[in-house]
Amino acid sequence: MSVVLINGSRLHYESFGRGQPIVFVHGWLGSWRYWVPVMQDLSVEYRTYALDLWGFGDSAKELERYAVETYVDMLVAFMDELGIWQAPLVGHTLGAAVAAELAARYPDRVSRVLAVGLPLTADAINHRLLSAGPNEALARLFWHRQRPHEEVEMGVPKTARNAIALTVQSVARLELLDTLDEIDVPLLSVYGALDNVISPDQAVQLQENHYSARALVLAGTHHFPMLDQSAQFSRLLRDFMDVKDPDDLQDLTIKQEWRRRTR
Repeated sequence: MSVVLINGSRLHYESFGRGQPIVFVHGWLGSWRYWVPVMQDLSVEYRTYALDLWGFGDSAKELERYAVETYVDMLVAFMDELGIWQAPLVGHTLGAAVAAELAARYPDRVSRVLAVGLPLTADAINHRLLSAGPNEALARLFWHRQRPHEEVEMGVPKTARNAIALTVQSVARLELLDTLDEIDVPLLSVYGALDNVISPDQAVQLQENHYSARALVLAGTHHFPMLDQSAQFSRLLRDFMDVKDPDDLQDLTIKQEWRRRTR
């Protein structure tokens, strides 16, 4: 277990591989662990980092820290601590919102963003989760996860009671459509076609309103496309990493097969 102290609070992270850094940020259910299959796939070429946000996994549980704005500053401090000046960010739901806000506020620190299940508006979040209180949010999200994954369920018991409800409300208050207007780096947004936590209709809205971004829907996947179709997701992420010209972003497609490449 790797730990750093950020503003006096414990922040747990893990890392695999060698090379250019990529930072993964989890969402509302689980912890860093559900990024493991993708991290392992990319570890031949990249140094992959995944952390537990405060309130989740093995990081500190401090009520006043459960907000997107706090997580943005935490992630910048984490990168400073590890000597990472700039990196691609890969975030899921809550983590996607954190990545987008960080890219807008600190453009020099982010080279590109892959956002999974990014809720552009509060309406995109399942209304049962949006209306849940502190004692209900975890249970409702666990119920709506649709497909069980061991990597997700291992992190559930380590989630602070208030963390999900407070961070759902924090994301719902954001103006993410405006935030995306401030992001100058390549942005790829991926949605699970069968996700009933975050509406995949967001892909159409994003593509229609932000021509510099690319939105894709991964068929046959639910709330965790990086686990439901790990090989496809890894291939897509690697292809995204290879995009040099932002104009080429619209040419990105979801490929059916993934083969490990070496350089």
